[in-house]
Amino acid sequence: MASLVFSLPGGEKLSRQISTQCRIPLGKTVLRSFPDGEIFMRVLPTVKDKICFLVGSLNQPDSKISVLLFLTKTLRDMGVKKIILVCPYLAYMRQDKIFHKGESLTSKYFAGLLSSLVDEMITVDPHLHRYTTLSEIYSIPSKVIQCAPVLADWIKQNIKNPFILGPDSESAQWVSAIAEKCGAHYVVLRKKRLGDKEVVVTFKNISELKNKTPVIMDDIISTGHTMIETIKNIVSMGLSKPVCIGIHAVFAGDAYAKLKQCKPKAIVTANTIEHVSNQINVWPLLEKTLKNYVV
Repeated sequence: MASLVFSLPGGEKLSRQISTQCRIPLGKTVLRSFPDGEIFMRVLPTVKDKICFLVGSLNQPDSKISVLLFLTKTLRDMGVKKIILVCPYLAYMRQDKIFHKGESLTSKYFAGLLSSLVDEMITVDPHLHRYTTLSEIYSIPSKVIQCAPVLADWIKQNIKNPFILGPDSESAQWVSAIAEKCGAHYVVLRKKRLGDKEVVVTFKNISELKNKTPVIMDDIISTGHTMIETIKNIVSMGLSKPVCIGIHAVFAGDAYAKLKQCKPKAIVTANTIEHVSNQINVWPLLEKTLKNYVV
């Protein structure tokens, strides 16, 4: 069955890469904003009875969801066979519990919205903390790509004597998998969140870290406060400068600049979200997965 690739805002480079590597034609849309901020959209190619891949990360989701909504509705009206969302970074996964009366369980509501718009979803290492799988909140088939092997390979090739540090219990499962794959020791620290922009990270003096390169790993680097606090602890113990590695380079506001001010040895991320810190390429994992859908 014929397929097309459509780019969501910010997903242009990945869309072109997928089109080239998977030999799927690029679909073209005309998208512009009216003076009042409303969107004009037109889908140019014929999509009837075709599989359409919508490609792009959902960071800054509130500015992208209207485009996704109008694009999927337009494709449905034009007779598309199936819509598959390819979003390396999946937003709205962190509010996975109601802590105070009246709070919105945004992870569940966002999942309901996406499930109503697309038929399937492919994503990379979503933030699964209190959820075990995406199927707990998503009613559509979801393929999760795990990039632990790629991260482990990068560490083995670029860091001498690594010692992996996971910032909290949420990171334990995938940090341990990465440490095992690259033959390194690891430890999971304790984190207490005091607010949206304030955390406290603590750990005991670890003699094993002597003569090792500390590698602080987290799935999402957003405000950067978790890594900043961890760096402060490492420096206070007189250890080597750490390498900071994240999967999703959200870097809200001036987070990247603040993290750089702590002078870690390096700040490295995967390219699920395009950023200057991207050094770990996970796009081939997406391409390999998509080739299974192409007939």
